[in-house]
Amino acid sequence: MTTLSTTPSAEQNSGRAQGSGRRMSTWLKVLIGLLLFFVFVWLIYHFVIKTSINRWGATEAEVSAVLPGDELVPHPASIVTRAISIQAAPEHIFPWLLQMGANKGGLYSYDWLETNLLRCRLVNADRIHPEWQDLKVGDKVEMCPDQAMPPPYTVSMINPNEALIMGHQENGEWVNQWQFVLLPQADGNTRLVLRTRTNSVGGFWDIIHPGVFIMERGMLLGVKERAESLAAINRQ
Repeated sequence: MTTLSTTPSAEQNSGRAQGSGRRMSTWLKVLIGLLLFFVFVWLIYHFVIKTSINRWGATEAEVSAVLPGDELVPHPASIVTRAISIQAAPEHIFPWLLQMGANKGGLYSYDWLETNLLRCRLVNADRIHPEWQDLKVGDKVEMCPDQAMPPPYTVSMINPNEALIMGHQENGEWVNQWQFVLLPQADGNTRLVLRTRTNSVGGFWDIIHPGVFIMERGMLLGVKERAESLAAINRQ
């Protein structure tokens, strides 16, 4: 009577080991490929896309210009300057800036982004409200209605029809500034320059950076649309 052996032969063990080794090698190649892909994407974003969105719409002169409020955060870790041309005089733009805020005129950005993604239901005003035009230094500008986060900005400087500056403080010192500056042009248009000077960089701030750009781009376009409509009405 012949006895069947249940012990794997050396050839079988060798084949299994080789198969397992090939699978591990394949997974290792996949992981290395993914790692290289993400490194490539990060490099493209950091050195190409991020540089572009950090100066969206701004000229070289505007990026390098000294603007009202720069002195409040003299040595920031990051400076972002964005801008847009508006076919209106500063006096037709500034009232829209004065009434910004979650419980006032909103932020004039994308409703779908604010409501669905950020869960921050804002009502963006389409007219100037006289009752919201008395903004003063020290006032709070809330970002989301009836919510503590994100923390409200504190108005740090108001130059009528020229600049509205707001930011956050820690231990009595400004750690960031959100600068809305109006620059009249010879052709009658106005450049609205939005600059952010901040010491908050890396980690979480890098993750939300693209979203902040989308929101600020929508805001600049929203102010432009409203101010140009107001200027057109006043020309009639």
